[in-house]
Amino acid sequence: MTDIDAKEQRRAWFSTLAQAPCGPLLVLAQRATEGLRFEPMREPEAGLVMLRARIDGSGNRFNVGEATLVRCVVRLRIENVATVGVGYCLGRDAERARCVAELDALLQQPSRHAELLRGVIEPLRRQIDAARAVAQRRTAASRVVFQTLQGEATR
Repeated sequence: MTDIDAKEQRRAWFSTLAQAPCGPLLVLAQRATEGLRFEPMREPEAGLVMLRARIDGSGNRFNVGEATLVRCVVRLRIENVATVGVGYCLGRDAERARCVAELDALLQQPSRHAELLRGVIEPLRRQIDAARAVAQRRTAASRVVFQTLQGEATR
């Protein structure tokens, strides 16, 4: 696997962990990390981040406001392979940030990677997709289609 593939794969699992419902994420993380010892490098801590946007989507940037964020960094050693996991979560949920960091460290372990993709990331991705489908159906049910009345424009 090349560095680009590894970065894209890590980006994909971070996306899943960020969007996952909190309850299932905590349950799956607890199951996956049971019996492992993580060394905290940075305990979960809350802070603020500046949210930025662009005018018209492509123009100058401007500050929209601030959001609360929790971050956490942990180290894991399995069979002399050390990995560092990071977790960032919007809001103030320190336990969620810790779970994301621990899962990130564990997903980087070659001996556990495939098992975790199958047992944690894929189930969370399915739940996210199912919730998104429900929201899309709910939105589609209330959709209003306006038709243009070109005939009246020529009067």
